[in-house]
Amino acid sequence: MKVKSGLILLLIVVLIGLTGGVAYFGIGENNFLGAQNIRQGLDLKGGVNIVYEADKENPTAEEMSAAIEMIQGRLDRGNYTEAEVAREGNRRIRVDIPGVEDPNKAIEDIGATAQLQFLSPEGEVILTGNEVKDARREMINDNGITKAVVALEFNSKGKDAFAKATEKYVGQIIMIALDETIISAPKVNAVITEGNAIIEGVGTIEEADELAARIKAGALPFKLTPLQSNSVGAKLGASALETSLKAGFIGIILVLLFMLVVYRVPGLAADLALLFYCGVVVIILSYLQSTLTLPGIAGIILSVGMAVDANVIIFARIQEELNAGKTLRAAVDAGFDKAFSAILDGNVTTLIAAGVLYWIGTGLIKSFAQTLGIGILVSMFTALVVTRIIVKQFVNLGLKNPKLYGAK
Repeated sequence: MKVKSGLILLLIVVLIGLTGGVAYFGIGENNFLGAQNIRQGLDLKGGVNIVYEADKENPTAEEMSAAIEMIQGRLDRGNYTEAEVAREGNRRIRVDIPGVEDPNKAIEDIGATAQLQFLSPEGEVILTGNEVKDARREMINDNGITKAVVALEFNSKGKDAFAKATEKYVGQIIMIALDETIISAPKVNAVITEGNAIIEGVGTIEEADELAARIKAGALPFKLTPLQSNSVGAKLGASALETSLKAGFIGIILVLLFMLVVYRVPGLAADLALLFYCGVVVIILSYLQSTLTLPGIAGIILSVGMAVDANVIIFARIQEELNAGKTLRAAVDAGFDKAFSAILDGNVTTLIAAGVLYWIGTGLIKSFAQTLGIGILVSMFTALVVTRIIVKQFVNLGLKNPKLYGAK
């Protein structure tokens, strides 16, 4: 029994070491699952934050999605590859661009309304986004095969212009350009006079959605006005990251020492589980390619506290069972079983709050909610499963003095 338990503990320690190694170094040349793949937010890396507001009172979700697609496309073409665009509230769009110091230049690069043009084979402008009434993805049945297409609808002016163009260019292509970049080049198969057209051969459903959104971006019925812009210096962000990591490291070390001194053998088990927790959280954040911010770091540290709190509840129950006269094995099982409901209730309520924050929040709030939610889920697993396994192996190894587990 002792040999088996010793081997299990050795495997657990090796697993913790491997988890920490993967979290720190990653796997392969691209550091897959490593901390290097966790992106840093503006408050850590420095950059520009811009908030745009639509000049329309109640824009639809489709219109805002089209605006986001337009801004994201311009950022990509401007090599702002790490930029993030997200809807904020009903009428606003938030743009975060790491590594940029001048907000005015960023506004100049992305702030204008998109220019959509339908071009003839010779490159002449047939009509513009002002004549496009709607663009959407639809599904059609083609000889028993369901495929995605993009349906276009023109206003009265666009209807006439498009009818003349399709009559003139039957059998040829009409190019669709957004900001002078060709996004589609469908072939004219017939004269279209009803003001409705279908673009076939657009690929998957996701590609059809993207094309429809990009076309609508050039036909936005509103303008986007820069409402506010802020910049964070790279040195300030680096200093904030260093300070936060140092504070988190010191906090975790103090927690590890506290658990070891106060709870002895169970405290050592909790410390090992906590080290495993830290590695797993980093790996998950890396896998999800999350953007880490200062509030996100706070969410991780808060979930560490909740993991320790769960262990404290468990160990208190074990002490009560030992003081009631139960054997060590029975006390350990009863302690974990009786603490389960309290730990589950406390973590689920916090998890619900994190879910609501992630759903309705934006930017820094969403980063905090994400890391808190991930931390809660991992901490429940480490407290209820990993810690229990380690404590039982300590018992099997012969560490059976009840005083080592807090008994009076």
